Amino acid sequence: MPTISGSIAKLKASSTVAFNAKALEMKRSGVDVIAMTAGEPDFQPPEHVLEAAHEAIRSGMTKYTASEGTRELRQAIVDKHARENDLTYTPEQVIVSTGGKQVLYNAFMAMLDPGDEVIVPSPYWVSYPAQIELAGGVTVGVAASAGEGFIPDPDAIAAAITPRTKAIVVNSPSNPTGAVYPDDVLKRIADLCDEHDLWLLSDELYEHIVYEGDFTSTASHYPERTLLVHGASKGYALTGWRIGWGCGPAPLIKAMNKLQGQVTSNANAVAQHATRVALDEIELTRAFQSKTRAAYKARRDVIVTGLNDLGLRTPTPQGAFYVMADLTPIDADETVAATTLLERAHVAVVPGTDFEAPGFARLSYATSMEQIETALERIKRLLD
Repeated sequence: MPTISGSIAKLKASSTVAFNAKALEMKRSGVDVIAMTAGEPDFQPPEHVLEAAHEAIRSGMTKYTASEGTRELRQAIVDKHARENDLTYTPEQVIVSTGGKQVLYNAFMAMLDPGDEVIVPSPYWVSYPAQIELAGGVTVGVAASAGEGFIPDPDAIAAAITPRTKAIVVNSPSNPTGAVYPDDVLKRIADLCDEHDLWLLSDELYEHIVYEGDFTSTASHYPERTLLVHGASKGYALTGWRIGWGCGPAPLIKAMNKLQGQVTSNANAVAQHATRVALDEIELTRAFQSKTRAAYKARRDVIVTGLNDLGLRTPTPQGAFYVMADLTPIDADETVAATTLLERAHVAVVPGTDFEAPGFARLSYATSMEQIETALERIKRLLD
C-alpha cells in the first residue's frame, strides 16, 4: 500500500475529539456519561435565523456563491464590526469560510514560510499549533499562569520574539480558559506587532459571551496588520452551519481567497444567507445573545464554586463557556486524571495536555444546569 504523507502521519490528533469520541462510545454501550468536552452551545439557533434558512431554500439560494462569500453577507459583516467594534472595513477586506477554523488555516498558509515562528499564549486552543505546523511554521508557546487568571504577560511575549517571529495569536475570550484580556494587555501586544512588523491574528469567536466588563477587539489597536477572526458558531449558536469570517488587510484576504478557491470555494450558500439575517436583525439577535449569556453565567457560577469547594482549583473565567480545573488532587498526570473521571465518575473532560496546561483539564459548561450539578456530585463521590 502507498504510504501516507509524513506531515499528516506525524500530526497529533485532537484530544478534544478523542475524549468526546470515547464518551460517545461509552454512551452507546449504555453508560450514563456526562460529556463536558465539546465547545458547542446547547441552545437551538434563534427562530428568525432558522426561518431565514427556510427562506433561502424556498427562494433558490442554493447555488455556488463567490469563493469569498456573498456580497450581502460580507457587507453585513462590515456593518456588524462598524456598529459593535468601531472598526472600518470594506467587503474586499472580508472573507467568508467554512467555519473560523478554515479562516485560521487559510491565514497561516498565506502568512508563513517554513521555519517561521508564531507566538501563542498558552493554554491555547489545540488547533493553533497543528495548523501552524501544517503551514511549515513553529509554535512558540508563552505560558500564562492560573494565578494570574491565565492573562498573558506582554513582557514574556516580548522576550519570545526572535528574528524568525512572523505573527502573534490572541484569543480573547479564550478557549480553553475563558480569560478575557484587559485592554492594556491587548494594546501592548498590538504595539509589539507594530514595533517588530508582525502579523497579529485576533480570534474573537466568543465576543458575545463576556460576563464582566466590556469586550475589546484587538484589531482596534493595530488594524493595518491584524486579521480579525470571527464566526457564527458560538455567539449565534450556529456551530454545524460552518460559517466563519476574517477581516483584515486586502492583500492578505486576497491571498487567503486564492487558497480557498483551490480548496473548498464558497461556504454553504443557505447558511450564508441565514448568517446575514442573524447579523442584520439586530434586536432579535441581541435578545437571543442576552438570554443565552445569562444562562451561561449562571452555570459558570455554579461550576466554579462547586469545583473550588471540592478542592479542584478553578479560576473564574470572564467569558466563553469553559473552565480550567486543576486535577492534580486526582492525579498529577492530567491525562490519567481525565481518564479516571471518565471511567470512574462517568464525567468526560479534556485533559490540558494539548492545551499546554499540565495538571489542568478543560470542562465545558455549554450544557444544562442539571448536568453540571450531577457532574459535581459524581466528582465529589470520586474524591470521597
